[in-house]
Amino acid sequence: MSITAAQVQELRKATGAGLMDCKRALTETEGDQEKAVDYLRKKGLAAASKKAGRVASEGAVGSYIHAGGKIGVLLEVNCETDFVAKNEQFQKFVKDVAMHIAAASPAHVSRDEVPAEVVEREKEIYRAKARESGKPENIIEKIIEGQVNKFYGDICLLEQPYVKDPDKTIQTYLNETISAIGENMTIRRFAKFVLGEGIAKKECDFAAEVAAAAGV
Repeated sequence: MSITAAQVQELRKATGAGLMDCKRALTETEGDQEKAVDYLRKKGLAAASKKAGRVASEGAVGSYIHAGGKIGVLLEVNCETDFVAKNEQFQKFVKDVAMHIAAASPAHVSRDEVPAEVVEREKEIYRAKARESGKPENIIEKIIEGQVNKFYGDICLLEQPYVKDPDKTIQTYLNETISAIGENMTIRRFAKFVLGEGIAKKECDFAAEVAAAAGV
């Protein structure tokens, strides 16, 4: 059956679980809200929402270096206490997510960070494509909604499939870790560095490369 955005939002409001987790729960339970709540609780995802209001001001800045020092990631993950920040499972989570960022290159932590003008531009592109292909106006907005959700899933860290376990999102992995550790956790920010990115090659280097390619 088709799961609507309203159903997903209702379940998210009730449990605090991530959007993709809510959609998956509703799909698995054929849209039954009560069964979907139970599904999330069994997965340990609804329990995490109870801790979401707690202040997470401790934590750690983790790093990951890949490809012989050509790619690096810095990641800040917060938790409630310094004790948990030193916990082995917490540290593993930080390292795993940093590795994921190196591989998946998200642009933002969550959809709340995506500038409104960027989203509107994407919507206009999807709307134009739908009209060009002859789609009826009454279903174009539904098509746009699906495309925008896919767009968020591509660029937002929390909504990306976890590279080491594509059946779960980073949000799911975060919720599972919160449930296991017993403290609220948040991914605050990250930065990815690629060696030489944004540096224009010197004209002499470019000339040398052209000459080498031509066999001169």
